[in-house]
Amino acid sequence: METNEVRATGTGFGWLERNLPRLVLSPTVAATLVFVYGFILWTAVLSFTRSKTIPNFNWAGFLQYVRVWSHPRWEVAIHNLLIFGTLYIGLCLAIGLLLAILLDQRVRQEGTLRAIYLYPMALSFIVTGTAWKWMLNPGLGVEKLMQQWGWTDFKFDWIVNEDMAIYTVVIAGVWQASGFVMAMFLAGLRGIDDEILKAASMDGASMPRIYVRIVLPLLRPIFISAMVILAHLAIKSYELVVALTGGGPGYATELPSTFMYVHTFTRNELGMGAASAVMMLLTVAAVMVPYLYSEMRAGRSRPH
Repeated sequence: METNEVRATGTGFGWLERNLPRLVLSPTVAATLVFVYGFILWTAVLSFTRSKTIPNFNWAGFLQYVRVWSHPRWEVAIHNLLIFGTLYIGLCLAIGLLLAILLDQRVRQEGTLRAIYLYPMALSFIVTGTAWKWMLNPGLGVEKLMQQWGWTDFKFDWIVNEDMAIYTVVIAGVWQASGFVMAMFLAGLRGIDDEILKAASMDGASMPRIYVRIVLPLLRPIFISAMVILAHLAIKSYELVVALTGGGPGYATELPSTFMYVHTFTRNELGMGAASAVMMLLTVAAVMVPYLYSEMRAGRSRPH
């Protein structure tokens, strides 16, 4: 009888040991399925209905998508996203790479400089937007400071200029994210074998040529990863715009995320807001899916 009890206990313990990871992860998986993918599906369903203040499941086909794409504020939002996304990604990559190359020269106080460059990424977009709102305010920030220093004709009123306000969002966004990109590139640079660079130098290659012909091609995976992350942040940017410009002046700095929020929670156009949210989701998917597919193919091609 004792043998049977020990066997039963051992069997139970073995089952628990084999299934413990599943048991631990199952609540997280269930919560993700319900509160992430479930709500994505629910949003997609609402985008095909005539929902206003509350969900209404009267089928409307593609009516809400037609309304979104014919709305003048959506046109402004897409135009601003193209400007913001292009400059945000391009400048973050350029500044991040430059800072990484400079730090890779083993400069003094590297740890301090790295912490300074990385610090903005530790701030929330709300804090970043509020701080830059103060600095760019013509009556409080850079313009007033320069005039007090003697440059009385100096003007920097982009934040209240409809044509230039979107570029203030670019400035704040680049300031926050370029340090993070720098850290990615610096990790990539530190992973390159020094012997390759020494051999190229001994062959007579100049340092700029070494970076262009050898280093940058080796950093290609970092470039792709950084571009995907920055594109994702650009598409879903909301807090930064709200804190910095509030979408204004007027709706000059409208982005798809602010368009979605305003029509869902302020104008009580739940179906229209859901349609714009689905459009944002599809845009993110258009960035993420090719990247994930290429990573899966690269993983399969690597020798095990």
